[in-house]
Amino acid sequence: MYRAEEMETRVSELLRAQAELTGRIQAFAEGMGGRQAEFSRAVNERLDAVSHRLGEGMQKTAKETMESLGQLNERLAVVDAAQGRLAELSSQLVTLKDVLANKQARGAFGQGRMEAIVADGLPKDAYAFQFTLSNGKRPDCAVFLPGDERPLLIDAKFPLESITAFREAKTDDAKRLAATRLRQDIQKHVSDIAGRYFLPGETQDMALMFVPSESVYAELHENFDDLVQKAFRERVMLVSPSLLMLAIQVLQVVVKDARMREQAELVRAEVAKLMADVGRLRDRALNLQKHFAQSNDDVSQVLISAEKVMKRGAQIESLELDSPEAKEIQREVQPALKLKLGAAE
Repeated sequence: MYRAEEMETRVSELLRAQAELTGRIQAFAEGMGGRQAEFSRAVNERLDAVSHRLGEGMQKTAKETMESLGQLNERLAVVDAAQGRLAELSSQLVTLKDVLANKQARGAFGQGRMEAIVADGLPKDAYAFQFTLSNGKRPDCAVFLPGDERPLLIDAKFPLESITAFREAKTDDAKRLAATRLRQDIQKHVSDIAGRYFLPGETQDMALMFVPSESVYAELHENFDDLVQKAFRERVMLVSPSLLMLAIQVLQVVVKDARMREQAELVRAEVAKLMADVGRLRDRALNLQKHFAQSNDDVSQVLISAEKVMKRGAQIESLELDSPEAKEIQREVQPALKLKLGAAE
């Protein structure tokens, strides 16, 4: 009996504990449900905020991407245009290379460039192309210096074949042979210029050899400076386009200064003539002044005589004409009156 009661007591305690546990579990479940709902609401709010920010970020990124693509398209258009110009320039360079490969065309190219530089810097009467000398030779250009009848001659036929061969030589032997050929060609050309164009009393004692390329001129000075110095000793000066332009500018200043002096002499002569005319005008004005002074003196004398006549007339009016005094005054006045009236006329 005792054990049964004890067992019932324990069973009732267990049931009570189970009931309490069930209540606690239910309360915990209810609390967890509320917290889960709150957590779900917070998560949903956070997801909505993240989704909104993500949408704005994607829109901004898409806008910036479109702007970048637009700028990229503009850059690509510029690149395409530059590529087109490069292609055109490449074709022009190929054409220029073909022109320079032909000796006659190359000579015409150098001649044309030299003529353009000279014609742009000097007046037409200060130069002549293909000028004929007394020995029948015709230099490419003759520049006439002011105050000197001897022209300065310019030759534009530079031998570019040898310098091209020197540039294109791959081996040391080929470069040495090209250098030897270049020296011979330049020395021969310098000798031809000195022999053809130096005429005592007719031409200047120095001539210019035009090199139509700045790079060729620089390479000659760098690798063949002795040739340049030797040509200078033979009174032939090698000039590049820039040096020829500088020389033409100097000559332009000289020509301008000479013409200004000529005009100054003309102005001085005209001023001298003007001063002579002014001197003659002054002399004539002085003579006229003398005539006016003499006329003033004559008029003054006439007025004085008129005053005397008026006084005599007044005296005559105050006298009786038949009286002896009046007759005496008339005899005195008449000769003087006739004389004054004749002088006045």
